[in-house]
Amino acid sequence: MEHHHHDHSHNVTNINTAFIIGIVLNLLFVIVQVIYGLRIHSLSLLSDAGHNFADVGSLAISLLAFRLMKVKSNKQYTYGYKKASVLTALLNAVILLISLGAILYEAIFRLIYPQPVAGITISIVSGIGIIINAVSAFFFFREKESDINIKSAYLHLLSDALVSFALVIGGILIYYTHWYRIDGILSILVAIVIIIATWKLLKNSLRLSLDGVPEDIDIDKIRNATLKIDGVKDFHHIHIWAMSTTQNALTAHLVVATNTSAKELQTIKSQIKHSLEHLNIQHATIESEMENTPCDTDTCDTVE
Repeated sequence: MEHHHHDHSHNVTNINTAFIIGIVLNLLFVIVQVIYGLRIHSLSLLSDAGHNFADVGSLAISLLAFRLMKVKSNKQYTYGYKKASVLTALLNAVILLISLGAILYEAIFRLIYPQPVAGITISIVSGIGIIINAVSAFFFFREKESDINIKSAYLHLLSDALVSFALVIGGILIYYTHWYRIDGILSILVAIVIIIATWKLLKNSLRLSLDGVPEDIDIDKIRNATLKIDGVKDFHHIHIWAMSTTQNALTAHLVVATNTSAKELQTIKSQIKHSLEHLNIQHATIESEMENTPCDTDTCDTVE
């Protein structure tokens, strides 16, 4: 996957706008869901309102993370606050999973003790939700592959639209069949959708928080691409981690021939860094050593 930044400032402005629109629209929808959910005693509306409110919180935290990413580095934080975007993704996943507990508890209770609900009201309110979530998701569509937080916002809003669609169908079924357990069953389906949408986000954000190699990066591919560059004898002791959800860093040892001049070495390093940019490594620190120079095992081992 190649990442190029053609119009970064324009993209950041678009994403900020997308987050603000998503937050405002979804917050208004949560208020509508809570009012009508309480009025008609619909657990599926209230549980989806809880889920949507968690999404509003997630969008707000993600927006804050994007703002922090633009803060310049200083003596205490030499990378700035870029890592905030990774921690945000992890926090968002945890918030959504916690919201599952309350939804599932109430859903099981409602299956055992079903209560009459107004199916048509559920359908109408959920129909509004389809429009709001689809419109909000559309604003994230173009940039969804560029950042884990943007992708998470897009997937959450898209899954919310699908959940709202399920609630529309459920409301119609309740209206015609008067089988009120559908309300509890729909709540469990909402919970399943949240688990599916959130699990991969949780796994990826946890990996990045622990300075694991980002999912779309292959160390062997990077090493092989580097070894093809003229003058490179070996490339080992490779470490890769995420500085943020959009920027990755690498440190490695480069081995060159003994007769390589300082100018030639600089050219080789420049070529390597250019190659790495095409492999989604934006910040590379390369330590060079001459061929056949004795070194201990710790510094010469290739990371597999």
